Amino acid sequence: MDFGLSDEERAIRDTARDFITREVMPLEQELLRRERAHQPGLERSELRELQLKARKFGFWGLATPAEYGGMDLPAVVQSLIWTEIGRSFVPFRFGGEADNILFHATEEQRQEFLLPTIEGERNSCFAITEPGAGSDAANIRFRARRDGDDWILNGEKTFITGGNEADFAIVIAVTDPERGARDGGATAFLVDRAMGWRSEFIPTMGEGGPASLFFDDVRVPNRNILGEVGQGFTLAMQWIGKGRYTIPSHAVGIAERALRMAIDHANTRETFGARIGTNQAIQWMIADSETELEAARWLILRAAWTVDAGLDPRHASSMAKLYGAGMVNRVVDRVMQIHGGMGYTRELPIERWYRQVRLYRIFEGTDEMQRLIISRDLLRGYTKLGGHLG
Repeated sequence: MDFGLSDEERAIRDTARDFITREVMPLEQELLRRERAHQPGLERSELRELQLKARKFGFWGLATPAEYGGMDLPAVVQSLIWTEIGRSFVPFRFGGEADNILFHATEEQRQEFLLPTIEGERNSCFAITEPGAGSDAANIRFRARRDGDDWILNGEKTFITGGNEADFAIVIAVTDPERGARDGGATAFLVDRAMGWRSEFIPTMGEGGPASLFFDDVRVPNRNILGEVGQGFTLAMQWIGKGRYTIPSHAVGIAERALRMAIDHANTRETFGARIGTNQAIQWMIADSETELEAARWLILRAAWTVDAGLDPRHASSMAKLYGAGMVNRVVDRVMQIHGGMGYTRELPIERWYRQVRLYRIFEGTDEMQRLIISRDLLRGYTKLGGHLG
């Protein structure tokens, strides 16, 4: 059993790491300065400039098929790159991406939505969550009613990431209430903002924030259905599933960077005539953090490996999301404790991480939903102890 990286995997990972170190990290202090001054962080144009620089290195469309100009990287390599992105708190991601379900678009939809999104000319958002349907996505009530060759959309979507910046939304709506969302009663629609929906910013404890989207008799042509009528819930689960190994991959990068800061601080900060790293309490926090970090790393890479192997990744991805999200919260908490009062200030990024990573245990599948999936798979015999090695 080989736990090493191939030469190609290592080269791609190291190139991504070099780009993050040389081009992204130097912007961190300016980002913190702006946020301390209650100003927006980096502007969209500044982040776009970074993406275009990365494109010159060949980093464009990590998961995008080659026919669309992307890298079409295996899931394991994507996981490695997301870890590198996580090392910096600058909200950067490599360009050339589109929602994975957008590749179900028709040729007309590709020209109008998919290709401009890949090129960064348009921004999308994915809208399934509602005030009464979060973890229970099958309970959505947002309606789409047929009216000739059009559909009339009514309702509210909430906690939509990127909803304020989006030019169009991928909206999951109930089209057949009698069947229910899970059983073919929901459909995905591509809805331009110009069609009449509006968004409202939702303030949160983290930087930036999601939005509520409001639809009042928004008319959408039948040609804007993504996939097929009744396929909405299946597409939604496909969209959500990808985040269950990319989110914890990002968390590993955050935890590594934060733990490195804690180790450096413990080796230089002195109290009572000795470096704090000589204290057993500090040593144990560092040891626990490193152990959990490594455990999370291999759970996540295994989940990505199941994707590349063509196996059903849901069980492995749920374990990776559950453990990875909890790990980064515990590590950042310890790192703040090791830094003491300075860790609580906005001079350092630790308090920013502290607020940011708390979301990881909630969005795209709460801890409780991951536990439900994991236990249900075992209790109903969908999977076996030990996974593919069992």
